[in-house]
Amino acid sequence: MLICATSSGSCFVHEVRKDEDIYSPILRKLFNESHHIFVGLQTIKEDLPSKNKKNQFVSISKNYRSVIRACMEELQQVVSILLAIELIWNLCEVLFIDAAPAGSLLLHLLDWVRLHKADVDEKAREVLQSESAAEHRDYWDVVVSYVLQGRLEEARQMLVKQATLQPAARNMYKLMDTLLSRMPFYNPGGTQTLTEFDVKWRNWHEEVDRCLQDNSFASNQHLELICKILVGDEDTLLEHKELLSTWYHFLVTRMLFCHPTVKPTELHYYAQSCMTMFLDMRSVPEPLDSILLAAFEYDIHQVIKDCSIALNNWWFVAHLTDLLDHCKLLQSHNLHFGSNLREFLLLEYASGLFTHHSLWQLAVDYFDHCPEFGRVYLELQIEHVPLETERKALKVLRICEERQMSEQVRSICKIMAMRSLRNNRLGSALSWSIRAKDAALATLISERFLHDYCTRGTFSDLDLIDNLGPAMLLSDRLTFLGKYREFHKLYGEKRFREAAKLLLSLMTAKIAPRSFWMTLLTDALPLLEQKEVSHNQYTQEEDIEQTKVELLRLALARNLAMAIVKEGTVES
Repeated sequence: MLICATSSGSCFVHEVRKDEDIYSPILRKLFNESHHIFVGLQTIKEDLPSKNKKNQFVSISKNYRSVIRACMEELQQVVSILLAIELIWNLCEVLFIDAAPAGSLLLHLLDWVRLHKADVDEKAREVLQSESAAEHRDYWDVVVSYVLQGRLEEARQMLVKQATLQPAARNMYKLMDTLLSRMPFYNPGGTQTLTEFDVKWRNWHEEVDRCLQDNSFASNQHLELICKILVGDEDTLLEHKELLSTWYHFLVTRMLFCHPTVKPTELHYYAQSCMTMFLDMRSVPEPLDSILLAAFEYDIHQVIKDCSIALNNWWFVAHLTDLLDHCKLLQSHNLHFGSNLREFLLLEYASGLFTHHSLWQLAVDYFDHCPEFGRVYLELQIEHVPLETERKALKVLRICEERQMSEQVRSICKIMAMRSLRNNRLGSALSWSIRAKDAALATLISERFLHDYCTRGTFSDLDLIDNLGPAMLLSDRLTFLGKYREFHKLYGEKRFREAAKLLLSLMTAKIAPRSFWMTLLTDALPLLEQKEVSHNQYTQEEDIEQTKVELLRLALARNLAMAIVKEGTVES
């Protein structure tokens, strides 16, 4: 709970909720699958013809819904929230993305209701699998449900079974079959205009009304009920709330039998009246009802706002808003603090993903497609990714390097270098310090290498030291380490003259640590004893406070004597 006080003294209480759905295994599948769809959406070119783009956007919307449905099939516990998400998304697809015009609009809404009222099919299977379908207790419920959904062909097939059991009423069933078969449905791809369809539909509607007025079905209450539904009798429809189950099903059925050419601009009026008629006056509309009503009113921003409050994660509003923004439906709505609505919701969603141990990688692409604040958010969030393993650190590092985030690259490398150093993994530590381009850290690790050499007499991680290349120039101590190792290689290959020259340059370059001077002089002993003079002149006099001084003096004197003799021989 977050309590904020204003200057006037009044308080506002805001509930701060954590996006906990990211820890659900099935919803993680939703997040992973939808990520690919999101990335694909960002690649749609702006210069495509609007008709082509619209088809692509509708296809992408269906892809999102198919992912939602796939998740529903895997886990029953979260079906309620996923059902609501798909229901809202599907309606938004019809009204906003596909933007169906009059005539086509009702056909899309019928498909929407049928998809989300699937219990009719389950009940129908149960009836048809019984010994006598026409005598099953749910038979008439199935028939009426088919009619309410506009599935008249299936209703006719069911009625045939009842007609065979009642030969005396065969003509009555035949009349009903005729009425059902003649009901016109608008064909968007046909040659018939909407006006012509409307005239044809009104003629059919008058025919059904005459049959009702003539009491053609008075002797059969079930057929009379169907006839009343066909004329769109509101009282009859409301008497069957249990079969409709929702006010929006009632709305679509009412449009089907009363206003099949309803225009998008008229839809909000019918939606409001249907919700008022269907719901108990004493009951308060559920959040889902308010969201659907806002959609029927074509209030996109209210839909997004209500969904943000009602749903317990940012996935839905982030992806729907992104898609609507690509459809150019949200351009006029910017937030006061600089970012538009699309970017704000994507940033919130991606920030939530970053708190998960595996989903954080998905969030990177979402930040990449937030042009205003995405990079800032990514820089802040990526610094908090726990680097439990070197493999994970390399993943994070690659992400930073690809985006030229130099500060974050240095930070990660330094963290990993210090961790390796604490664990006495000097090779790994040196490698990370070189990637970090941190001279001070490279110096510290190089000194540890040299200290270990003095202690054990051998180098560890020879492959790394042998292949330092230009990286050894990062610091003087690292240069010394690389060159000193090169000296040992030359000596091991019995290339004494080259080894002596390199050792002499290390002594005179003043890059060796003072504590290592005795080691260098000790390394010089075997070279000083070589028959071939390695140094024509050697003048290095320092106060050495260690042992072996006398031995060094003796070796130096002998080498100097050999040099003098050689010089005299050359002069003569």
